[in-house]
Amino acid sequence: MSVVEERYEKWVNSPNLDESYKEVLESMNSEEKNDAFYTTIEFGTAGMRGLLGPGTNRINLHTIRKATQGFADYIKEHGEKACEEGIAIGYDNRHMSKEFAFDCAKLLAKNGIRSYVFESLRPTPELSFAVRHLGCFGGIMITASHNPKEYNGYKLYDEKGCQLIPSLASQVIDKVNAIEDELAISSDITPEQEVLYTVIGADVDRPYYDAVESIQLNPEVEKNIKIVFSPEHGTANVPVREIYKETGYDVIPVLEQCTPDPDFSNTPTPNPEQPGAYELALKYAKDNDADIILVCDPDADRMGVGVKHDGEYVVMTGNQSGAVLLEYILSQLEEKGQMPTNPVMFNTVVTSDLGEKVAADHGVATEKTLTGFKFIGEKVAKYEQSGERNYVFGYEESYGSLIKPFVRDKDAPQACLMLAEAASYYKNKEDKDLVDVLNDLYAKHGTYEETQVALSLEGEAGANRIKQILSDLRTDGLTEIAGVPVVRFEDYKESVIKEDGKTEELEGFVKSDVLKYYLEDGSWIAVRPSGTEPKCKFYYCVKGTDKADAHDKTLKYQKAMAEITGTAE
Repeated sequence: MSVVEERYEKWVNSPNLDESYKEVLESMNSEEKNDAFYTTIEFGTAGMRGLLGPGTNRINLHTIRKATQGFADYIKEHGEKACEEGIAIGYDNRHMSKEFAFDCAKLLAKNGIRSYVFESLRPTPELSFAVRHLGCFGGIMITASHNPKEYNGYKLYDEKGCQLIPSLASQVIDKVNAIEDELAISSDITPEQEVLYTVIGADVDRPYYDAVESIQLNPEVEKNIKIVFSPEHGTANVPVREIYKETGYDVIPVLEQCTPDPDFSNTPTPNPEQPGAYELALKYAKDNDADIILVCDPDADRMGVGVKHDGEYVVMTGNQSGAVLLEYILSQLEEKGQMPTNPVMFNTVVTSDLGEKVAADHGVATEKTLTGFKFIGEKVAKYEQSGERNYVFGYEESYGSLIKPFVRDKDAPQACLMLAEAASYYKNKEDKDLVDVLNDLYAKHGTYEETQVALSLEGEAGANRIKQILSDLRTDGLTEIAGVPVVRFEDYKESVIKEDGKTEELEGFVKSDVLKYYLEDGSWIAVRPSGTEPKCKFYYCVKGTDKADAHDKTLKYQKAMAEITGTAE
């Protein structure tokens, strides 16, 4: 009997199997069985994330319990104080999110660990805030972020409100892997154990809202812009609208997308990186002559931006909106004499070079991290403790940013408030929209076009194909792409840099399956497997003499990489 069949038979015949899963298991064909059981679901750059359903390679009560029991064993290893400080638990609007969250609370209670679970859905950044606000040992967030409705996920946080970095996550994973039978774990608790979990809500909301509102640099700015806002059926609806109301902004909600719907019924996609997320908001914007469109993903850690420019609505990339936010924040800190000493900005190895140039123009250092905001959160905590540098901004190309680090993760409510302030400021003080500001940055620092091509490859065969693409690229050792010489190559898995015929050690990063090619014309291309989806991602940061040149070169490089990797359609 194959490993897949053994696992399947164990599940389908287990007396401990949650009854909601048995019918699904019995209806599976051989391919579905293989995908559900060929491996055990693992932690990636944003924790554990996968398709909902029964199986060892799925998100379900049993795999969540296995992860939580492993986390509980890790907490208990840190002593009674850690158990008493407890764990904050949040969740989004997805199928089973609330059930998973309260099941986690009960299982922690069964292990003698206190927890604080939100009464209803809340943003991921508020969970990060709650960990520190309540003095917890860590946190759990049940969310699949921007993934489709079929997914859910599980993120773990440390006492700093930061997602577990690899060195800590590996300790939890060891505990999880030591558990042989996830089906044997029960979350049934006694009345005495029930007192170990507390339901929280407004007592954390108010301090979080106050903290978000404290980020304003020009609270007195005339707020004469119209904002169309969509939470994409997720957790941003209440906090963002309440914060806008309290700070005096005119917000027009996309009402059809304000209900906490796990099926995302009124949006083609909840992912701000995809055009479908803006469809209904664009209609609202045109009907109301709005200045800007803001769209948050379901767990409210990412914010997408649309701007009315020359009579048309332009959807900005995360690189573009991040650079504009950075320019506004840094220019205002300078103007007000509030720039701290030794300021530092963080972004990732797949974020555009434009932000680094903006930062340098204002005398701010840039430090790069791997993809995953936990690496930025780790650096924030490090510098806050050492006092060596002072944080002024952090962002990723995938629409995630953090203004003030009372949260240690991406924070869309903060981004929404600061973006609205920036739009108001530039409209009233300089008669510009945010695209005008971006174009000014291009004129000053060079024109960039940043794109991402995500190749979806499902199941075991897809996972193997992704591994093969990265392996082949390493083996081939590209010296040119589309006829343009590769002048520098970075391999974050092998920790090497190749440049000018020399090989050096790549320092300052944990090993990660990422390849980055720097080209002679100032452009670069990076390749990495997604840590949260069955995708191989290709990132392009292309520098051109103008927008047309940058776009033409982008298409050329994309075509060349598709041919090199055998992924051309």
